Amino acid sequence: MRLPARLLPLSAVTAASALLLTGCFSESASDDSAGGDGKRVRVAMMNPPRSGLSPLSDDAFKLSRWSTAETLVTLDADGDAEPALATKWQQNGRTWTFEIRDGVTFHDGTKLTAESVVRSLTRAATASPKPRILDGVDLTVKADGDSVAVTTGTEDPLVPQRLSSPQLSILAAKAYRGKTVSPVGAGTGPFELTKVNGTSSATLDRYDDYWGDTAKSPGIDVKFVPDGTARAATLRSGEADVVEAVPVSQAALLDKDLVTEVPMPRTNTLYLNTGSGPFKDASLRAAAREAVDAESIVKGVYEGRADVAKGLLGPALPWAADLREPVQRAKSGDPNGRTITIGTFTDRAELPEVAQTLQQQLQKAGFKVKLDVREYANIESDALAGEFDAFILSRATVLDSGDPAAYLYSDFGSKGSFNISQLSDKKVDAALEKAAGTKTGDARRRAVVDAEAAVLATDAAVPMLHERVIQGDAAGVVDVEHDPRERALITADTYVK
Repeated sequence: MRLPARLLPLSAVTAASALLLTGCFSESASDDSAGGDGKRVRVAMMNPPRSGLSPLSDDAFKLSRWSTAETLVTLDADGDAEPALATKWQQNGRTWTFEIRDGVTFHDGTKLTAESVVRSLTRAATASPKPRILDGVDLTVKADGDSVAVTTGTEDPLVPQRLSSPQLSILAAKAYRGKTVSPVGAGTGPFELTKVNGTSSATLDRYDDYWGDTAKSPGIDVKFVPDGTARAATLRSGEADVVEAVPVSQAALLDKDLVTEVPMPRTNTLYLNTGSGPFKDASLRAAAREAVDAESIVKGVYEGRADVAKGLLGPALPWAADLREPVQRAKSGDPNGRTITIGTFTDRAELPEVAQTLQQQLQKAGFKVKLDVREYANIESDALAGEFDAFILSRATVLDSGDPAAYLYSDFGSKGSFNISQLSDKKVDAALEKAAGTKTGDARRRAVVDAEAAVLATDAAVPMLHERVIQGDAAGVVDVEHDPRERALITADTYVK
């Protein structure tokens, strides 16, 4: 079934898009004046900035992937906290004390101090809306000599992991002078963000006074290319050195030696609006769940480059499958021709095709289905406002803290900031609160899986598949990151031969 012309994904104009991109990196790529030696890394990224690269938004993950803004701690492969701008920490009840690293300067030359940390974290904690990682968290920050005391309203075992979120990056005072937070020239990483051209491009130069190892590349030139086919074309044409989020449909067209595929904690989920419309009825949500054939979507749309979902948490968190038990759900009702509108976005090239496939599956089950497909920047606010009966979203499940409890609260808590399903369920809230308050380890993992079960029992979300990172790297790129959490991409060790 074809989409109406106004809803066609950008890939419908692939040839034109690819032609327009010709030479898009050429000017900055040939200019090595910033670093003096070596080649600059040319990066084609998927999503343009949505909030002027403010770290208090999802744009923070771009700053992290460019190694320009840093946090107090980082996470290792297992999700455990490691030192970054803080060298060590300890807990005393509701308060965690972090010792701030000495000898760090911001890109504007000012010194990192405990007061700097207090300013950045306080701005995040008092923002409206708060960064997702602070959903449901009452957090206050005070300087204590060369250390910072972080106190939460209730004892929180995940404070270090929370402070690893790129949305809690520490920036210089200049970043906070306006109404919005600007990271230009205000970070602490090995690369300094020097220029942002709206939603089209960004420029970063090596910061020679970095507290760690100096970057091997003189800089990074970023282009934002929302159309997946055009983005992949930049690798084939040699216009980009690193291409993120290569669409499945394009991966087979690239030299297999240039493509890396990594399982990731990302779930493609059909969110059902429990607050209004047909899916306020639990029996119709059950009917929609039963109509979804995820296996055919994996085979057809993703060409086998994904895993059929058994729950919200996928194979990147193998302990979830070991703990998961059968979930009791409502019985299916008769759709009886009820009309529903499904929303999704073009930025991830597979999603419009997923929407078309779901449209056919749900129509076969007795629904009448309309589609609304736009770029993400133009559809997010409507999705969060509950304007759709259903919404298809590719969602990272441990993006913020390395722990899925924060994702579950954000998306399914009655006060969650990303509650597309408009879910308000006392049993779910209780399970989420228990998971959030349980100490790390086996007990917490058990509580997280119980919370997942509580969400699934409502049919507010129908998990369909777990995606894999497909990244394109030119032959001359050395030590680029392939990060399942999508936090790291270009690091101090990355360079182009």
